[in-house]
Amino acid sequence: MRLHELKPSPGSRRKATRVGRGIGSGLGKTSGRGHKGQKARSGGGVRRGFEGGQMPLIRRLPKRGFTNIFAKKLAAINVGELERFEPGTVVTSELLAEKGLIKKARDGVKILGDGELTKNLTVRVQAASRKAIEKVEAAGGKVEVI
Repeated sequence: MRLHELKPSPGSRRKATRVGRGIGSGLGKTSGRGHKGQKARSGGGVRRGFEGGQMPLIRRLPKRGFTNIFAKKLAAINVGELERFEPGTVVTSELLAEKGLIKKARDGVKILGDGELTKNLTVRVQAASRKAIEKVEAAGGKVEVI
């Protein structure tokens, strides 16, 4: 097969409907818009959420909470996941991403305390829970919060 021989699958492409081309077409004269009214006009129609002048739902509901624009988004990982590394390894966010334990580092990585750790590792991360630090140090490793 060559580039000039390519063509779309049968039925995958349809011709655009041409409106306003005579009464025989079935979509002539008013072009499927009906007679008069706001939606029949050029540029007519209402915006999203408009309820005919009634107070829209989005404005009837109370406002709640806020979004902290300064919040740090940390990727979380449990201590038990670190068991797969060799003893003496320096675990960083780049290494965790490379091994597929986190998708991406975002603003950093936080180690959480779930699971068991038996190997001594040096863990260099942006944050760690108290329980996670205790477990890493109990296994003979150390946690460096950077």
